[in-house]
Amino acid sequence: MLSNKIKNSLNEQIKLEFETSNIYLQMSSWASSEGLDGISKFMYKHSREEIEHMHKLFEYINKTGSMAIIPALSQPEVNYDDIESLFKKTYEREQYVTHCINKLIGSSLEEKDFSTFHFLQWYISEQHEEEALFKGILDKIDIIGNDKLGIYTLDNTIGEMV
Repeated sequence: MLSNKIKNSLNEQIKLEFETSNIYLQMSSWASSEGLDGISKFMYKHSREEIEHMHKLFEYINKTGSMAIIPALSQPEVNYDDIESLFKKTYEREQYVTHCINKLIGSSLEEKDFSTFHFLQWYISEQHEEEALFKGILDKIDIIGNDKLGIYTLDNTIGEMV
């Protein structure tokens, strides 16, 4: 059985992963409306990945004899100025998720909950990959600037990553 502190923190992480999924799904819709089909597919895929992350947490909590709680979610931002602002927000979101996972790991060690500590190791690796991915995309956007051919090429390249 999980301590109340760990159970509540894991349920907060469910909310964070679920909200992140919704944010990325809305980003996918924005990209589609801008004719950026590659980025739209890419963000849709990442939205689904965040749902998988949420489901892992949900199952873990329930398997420990505790109860996972599905939260109310806030409305994600709808519009973005350009792909740079979209990917900056994505990168910042991933950094925030990493911060929250690290906090959870710290709590699991404080509580001597080594099962939860072990469970969360996958999230650490995943977050490292996610941050590197989105930082790499931002680096490419920095190189191409507002060049329309560059944006077109990047959209196609990102679409092929799906």
